[in-house]
Amino acid sequence: MFHLNNIPSKTRFSVVVPFRNESENLPSLLQSIQELNYSKHLYEVILIDDASEDHSIETIKPFLENSNNSIQIIPNVRRTESPKKDAITLAVARAKNEWIITTDADCVLPEYWLDSFDEYIQQSNALCIAAPVSYNSKNSFLNRFQILDILSLQGATIGGFGINKPFMCNGANFAYQKTLFNELHGFHGNAKIASGDDIFLLEKIVKAYGKQVHYLKCSHAIVTTSSEPTWNTLISQRIRWASKTKAYNWFGKTVGSIVLFINLFLVLVLPFIYVINLKIFIYILILKFKIDFFLIYKSAIFFNKREALKTYPLAFLLYPFFTTYVALTSLFYGYTWKNRQFK
Repeated sequence: MFHLNNIPSKTRFSVVVPFRNESENLPSLLQSIQELNYSKHLYEVILIDDASEDHSIETIKPFLENSNNSIQIIPNVRRTESPKKDAITLAVARAKNEWIITTDADCVLPEYWLDSFDEYIQQSNALCIAAPVSYNSKNSFLNRFQILDILSLQGATIGGFGINKPFMCNGANFAYQKTLFNELHGFHGNAKIASGDDIFLLEKIVKAYGKQVHYLKCSHAIVTTSSEPTWNTLISQRIRWASKTKAYNWFGKTVGSIVLFINLFLVLVLPFIYVINLKIFIYILILKFKIDFFLIYKSAIFFNKREALKTYPLAFLLYPFFTTYVALTSLFYGYTWKNRQFK
C-alpha cells in the first residue's frame, strides 16, 4: 500500500479524456477536476470529442469559462478502426507535458489523485503506472454483482503486478510517459481492434520496460465510475471487453482460458449432475467458492466495498453462466458501442 507523505509536487501531467455522447457524465468529471488538490499550473486537461451527437460540447463550455484549469477541447481525427485510440494518439501529440494520464468521461477523480501519482513517480523509477478503478455503490443486486466483478478484475490486476507479470490495467486510470508512447509507436499493430487502448499498450511497455511498469495501490488514487444500469448494457459492455482477449499476449490468454474453462466446466456439468460423482463436483464448487472469495475479499477491503460481499453467494452461482455466455458470444458476434457497430 502506498501512502502520501505530503512532499512538494514536481510532476507535470496531461490528463487525457476521450468522450462521445457524455453530456450526462461530463459535469461530474469536470467538477472533480476543479476540486483536485494538485497545483493547477502543473497539469492540463485535454478533452477529445469523438463526434458527439448530444449536448456534450455545450455542457463543457460553462466549465471552460469559469475554470482556472488549463482545459482544451479538440475534435477527434479518425485514422483507424479504433476511435478511442485515435483520440488518445491525437491528444498525446498535442500534450505539453511528459506524463500522460488517461481517464474516462463517466469517471469521478479523487481530490488527491494527481498528488498520488506525483509522489509515486518521485519515489520510484516508473515509466508506466496502472491505478485502481471502482464502481459507485447502489442498493441493487445488479450494482453489487458488477462491484464483485470489478473487484475480481482489480484483484487479478494487482496480483499480476505482484508476481511481476502485469497483464491487465484500466484505461480509466492509466499513466505513462509521452516519450515512451512515441518510442513504442503508440497503438501501432493493434489499431484494427476497436477496444484495448489500455491493455495492448501495457503489453508493449511491459515487453520493453517490464521492471518500470508499476501498480499504484493507493486509496487516494481510486477513480470511481458508475455501473451499467441494465443487464443488457452490462452484457454488451462485457462482450466489448472480451472481444480483445483474442489478441492478448500468451500470459493473458492463459489466465483468461483457465477462468473460462473452469466456468464452462461448471455450466456443462450441471445438466449431468445426477450421473457424475456428486461429492467431487461439490468439492470443486467449494474450492472455487473459497478461492474466488479470498481474492474478492482482499480487494473489497482495499476498495472499501465490503457491503457488496452479501451478494457474493448468489453472484457466485450466477457468474459461471454470465461469463460463459459473454465469452462465447464475443467469439462470434460484434457489439454496439456509443451508437456504433464494431466487429
